[in-house]
Amino acid sequence: MFTILGHVTGWLLFFSLILSFLSIGNPGNNKAFSIIASGPFLIFSAAYLFLFYFNFLLLVPQFFLKKKYWIYFSIILLLFIGFYTLKPFDRLISMNPPPGMPQRTDSRPPPPDREMRNHRNNIDINTVIIFIITLSLSTAIPAIRSMRKTEQKALQAERDKLDAELSFLKAQVNPHFLFNTLNNIYSMAVTKNENTAPGIMKLSNIMRYITDEAGQNFVPLEDEINCMHDYIDLQRMRLVSKMKIEVSVTGNIIGKQIPPLLLMTFVENVFKYGISSHEASTIVIKLSVNEHNINFFTQNKLFEQPGVVERTGIGISNARKRLQRLYPNKHFLSIGTDKGLFTVHLVLQS
Repeated sequence: MFTILGHVTGWLLFFSLILSFLSIGNPGNNKAFSIIASGPFLIFSAAYLFLFYFNFLLLVPQFFLKKKYWIYFSIILLLFIGFYTLKPFDRLISMNPPPGMPQRTDSRPPPPDREMRNHRNNIDINTVIIFIITLSLSTAIPAIRSMRKTEQKALQAERDKLDAELSFLKAQVNPHFLFNTLNNIYSMAVTKNENTAPGIMKLSNIMRYITDEAGQNFVPLEDEINCMHDYIDLQRMRLVSKMKIEVSVTGNIIGKQIPPLLLMTFVENVFKYGISSHEASTIVIKLSVNEHNINFFTQNKLFEQPGVVERTGIGISNARKRLQRLYPNKHFLSIGTDKGLFTVHLVLQS
């Protein structure tokens, strides 16, 4: 509807300008109606309407956008020759000359005086100008539309890829962690450990969060933190006494939103590469929230983990892309290694 209205408005404006130019010195409805009803005006209108829509609907989609430039410009050259021969604007203005140009009173050719020749040369230039403007507009509109569609398809493809990667991460929230956790819970159940029921509940909370809530672009920050705490508590159950975990959450988290599993990606990475059954080490996880920012920090000692499936790169790469998509120019992410320590610092602007 808006496209049709735009075309109608554009043509009305175009023809109004032409009529205004031809009516200079002789205003009035009768003059305008006589011009509209004249043969030269009908030829002029039909010629430029044909040029616009022939290029807009056929030439640009079938040749220009498909990069068949030789065919496209060959047809355009033929059209230009045809218009320059037909001279639709020349015919129109010769029948309705503006002030200062001799008025034709019969069908004989106009006198070839210098003033007339100069004026007709100007009319030829006007014909070329109108031809170029009409052709440019009828090319630019579908070309811009095509560019926008291409950009939208590229963005949608990127979104689909990110969604697929997120689904992959959700489906594989470290299977080793799940297996180890289930084994630990089984051992606790056999020994009738008092932590058996809480361990099952924490694992159930994590799986519910992953399957039910992590499909959204944003979730409450409180839910992400609860999942993070459950994950850390389950890790504590299987860690040796040499491991030390420092966790802190400060600030008002109520009402804050965050992409699901964003923090969990880095927390899982900390436990995946920051623990050892032989050496003592410390894991640091800090989250601070203020009115404008969400600050997240992790640090762990790097231990080589032989035989571990290399999935960290996918998780961090996915996190970077999600941040670029959901927080364009509103986030800071620094990941680095220094003196055997792996550090992540993430800042999200609220």
